[in-house]
Amino acid sequence: MKRKVLLIYTGGTIGMEKDYETGSLRAFNFENIFQKIPEMKLIECEVFVHPFKIPLDSSDMGPEEWKIIANYIAKNYEKYDGFLILHGTDTMSYTASALSFMLKGLRKPVILTGSQLPIGDLRTDAKENLLTSLYYASLYENDEAVIQEVALYFEYKLLRGNRSLKYSAEFFDAYQSPNYPILGQSGVHLNVEKENLFRSKKDEKFSADLHISQDVLFWRIFPGMQISHFSEIPKMKVLILQVFGSGTIFNTKKTKQTLEKLRNNGTEIVVVSQCVSGGISIGKYNNSNIFKEINAISGKDMTAESAITKAMHLIDNPTYKGSFAENFEKNLRGEISED
Repeated sequence: MKRKVLLIYTGGTIGMEKDYETGSLRAFNFENIFQKIPEMKLIECEVFVHPFKIPLDSSDMGPEEWKIIANYIAKNYEKYDGFLILHGTDTMSYTASALSFMLKGLRKPVILTGSQLPIGDLRTDAKENLLTSLYYASLYENDEAVIQEVALYFEYKLLRGNRSLKYSAEFFDAYQSPNYPILGQSGVHLNVEKENLFRSKKDEKFSADLHISQDVLFWRIFPGMQISHFSEIPKMKVLILQVFGSGTIFNTKKTKQTLEKLRNNGTEIVVVSQCVSGGISIGKYNNSNIFKEINAISGKDMTAESAITKAMHLIDNPTYKGSFAENFEKNLRGEISED
């Protein structure tokens, strides 16, 4: 029996072709994808295509589009064995992270991929990314999906979606998962590192939780920054601070006063690291103790993309019991390493 995969095309470079008269890139009719990549017909799965009516650049993908995708997967969850989302590369890690929190109790693969070059380019990476993603999206053993989480496939590597980040705008190998090992790798054989895969709790049924709040602000600190600028920030529910190293910030009286004022006004403060690899360790250095004193939340080794979308999903979400801090510090979808 052939597995059924729903391919959702949102936009991005992978769905572009060059207009050789103007030299510009333009979107092609994605329903003609089987003509562009006839090899798709050779894969042992049935592919059904659902393109966005208006293809979007990934910089235009945001909370409303995440809800559309999550809702569409939920409505078609029983009809298909796997889901493949074609997406622009610049914000793909944000979408993958957001979907990982919105899609609860997944028992089927949701794979995101894209490309650095258009599908019609002679040197394109689009074909390999698309074809191998289809394999992963339709991979079953003993009538059970091998991948049961939101993952991102790019340049021979399958990564956990909420652990991924884009680190290169130039190379085909554009994504990394610095704080978690890869889920699989494509070579002569299609490999899966089963010990690295995420599994939802056995009693958790699939559902789509579309709650996303945009009352979240992300701020990267830098040497010489005027900490008083925080006082000018309009009141927000969550402030994510990207700080130095393992969790340090300026050791000044003004810093503590400013952050305490934010906390007293009801703002949750989450701390993540500017380092690509590693994470937050509050208390390791004296200049991190301020976060303990103001009851800030450690983002541990989460990516910025994952911390942002997790905060957007959790804040004021009535489906979660307990406080925002309690839920944020939990490992919900494999996005954070256990102590």
